Amino acid sequence: MLRLAYFVSHPIQYQAPLLRLIAADPEIELKVFFYSDFSLKAYQDEGFGRLIEWDVPLTQGYDYHFLDCWGSKKQQNVLQQSFAKDISKQLKQGQFDAIWVHGWSWLCSIQAVLAANKLGIPVLIRGESNGISEPTNAFKKIAKKVFLGWLFKKIAGFLYIGTFNRQFYKRYGVEDKQLFCVPYAVDNDYFQKQAVVAHAHREELRRSLNLDPDRPIILYAAKLIDVKRPQDLLAAYRLLSSDGVQEPDPYLLFVGDGVLRPILEAQAKETNWQSIRFLGFRNQSQMPAVYDLCDVFVLPSDFEPWGLAINEVMNAGKAVVVSDRVGCVPDLVKEGQNGRTFPVGDVAALAESIRFCITNQSSAGDISFQQIQKWSYQEDLQGLKQALNYLQVKA
Repeated sequence: MLRLAYFVSHPIQYQAPLLRLIAADPEIELKVFFYSDFSLKAYQDEGFGRLIEWDVPLTQGYDYHFLDCWGSKKQQNVLQQSFAKDISKQLKQGQFDAIWVHGWSWLCSIQAVLAANKLGIPVLIRGESNGISEPTNAFKKIAKKVFLGWLFKKIAGFLYIGTFNRQFYKRYGVEDKQLFCVPYAVDNDYFQKQAVVAHAHREELRRSLNLDPDRPIILYAAKLIDVKRPQDLLAAYRLLSSDGVQEPDPYLLFVGDGVLRPILEAQAKETNWQSIRFLGFRNQSQMPAVYDLCDVFVLPSDFEPWGLAINEVMNAGKAVVVSDRVGCVPDLVKEGQNGRTFPVGDVAALAESIRFCITNQSSAGDISFQQIQKWSYQEDLQGLKQALNYLQVKA
């Protein structure tokens, strides 16, 4: 049995089921080290503009420890980050065969890498960088190249989350033998089972929202903030009207909160249409029913490292429309099959992509469901084991 230490900023709703799966594997003894516990209680989310308290278990089913840190626990930016006092101590006591670090944005993550190097423990790293949003400032470009060149020399194996992420590592000189696919996934079993449960109550939910039974539904589910570009979706939706006056046949549902909500609601009110609805924030346990309700899911973001909502809604068998600056595009969106990709900010192209998916929603949804079966936590576990085997052989 290999002893593996995993370092990550805080308990994350997307990661908890994966950590439980790894911990249950007889070949791996996992211990998770967190830098902060802020996500375990209600906290103010700046993007949603409200208090968030997750309604799914975040720390059950695996061994974990909150590091002894001094400094800020908010972790909003580099200046507020905390430093861990006991990383070296924990690594020595645990006698770990390898450590796995999530990303390099946190000072504690860098501490973990340096401490492991000093103790001769090999390091695996998994980050979200994809090259879509790179610095344009010359100094920042050079600084990033120097920093990553320094850091990557200290890493034995790289766990890439998808195609763009793999290409990113290659551009920074990482060798093929060091790369292992540990895809960005969600708990497929959970979302599929919950979608089946939700399907039985779909018409009841439609009635509660006063939605006609035969009209398609376009869904946006994300923070209502500039980088997500919900205003582009509203503008594209207006193009679906036959004459700019009559409301389109599909409904448009916005799920989420954020600073743009009052602006979007005012713009929607100007249309005098009853087909645009703002449902507010929905917690994790409520999302499968929302996904089941829709026919087409739209993520028009200016930048997404991945876009895990796409994974989630594909488990409900839905068509997807995604901007070309979303990290999951080459892996999950099969152009003209389970959905469409459009150039970010191109409202006309977004409207045309929605039209295509509304017309082909049934076949596109089937392809989405088939595609997501190959992108799961099982592939994550397999990729992690391949990386750990590589470390053993290398040693």
